[in-house]
Amino acid sequence: MIVGERVAAGARATLGAPFRIQGRDPAGGLDCVGVVEVAVRAACPDLPPLPAAYRLRCGRLPRHAIPAGVRRCVGDRVGDILLFRLSPAQLHLAVRSDHGIIHADALARRVVERAGPPPWPIVAAWRVDEDAFGRDQPREE
Repeated sequence: MIVGERVAAGARATLGAPFRIQGRDPAGGLDCVGVVEVAVRAACPDLPPLPAAYRLRCGRLPRHAIPAGVRRCVGDRVGDILLFRLSPAQLHLAVRSDHGIIHADALARRVVERAGPPPWPIVAAWRVDEDAFGRDQPREE
């Protein structure tokens, strides 16, 4: 399984977890940053924790909200981390799945998988860098 597939599988494992603002534990609840943290940690267990406290509706993503070891991308592959702008002051993160996106849905009050194209504009995307966290197969030297 490639790194992106492991990230998506980690996100899929959170489906049904309750929604909780700034939540980081699937049992107690997750927000969108929590879903990304759990998902990336499934592929990269040594990931440092992402911030648990941040301003809501600030319109800007704090630098420390995206884990080290990821790189900017278009956002078109399974396991990519997508950043959406829901309103001028509100951003939202999700993980691309093979069916659509996996995200913490405040209206549904749980983590869901939404099929089809994302309903919001993507303003940035990141992909876990396989070189930063290792590949499934050792490289030949």
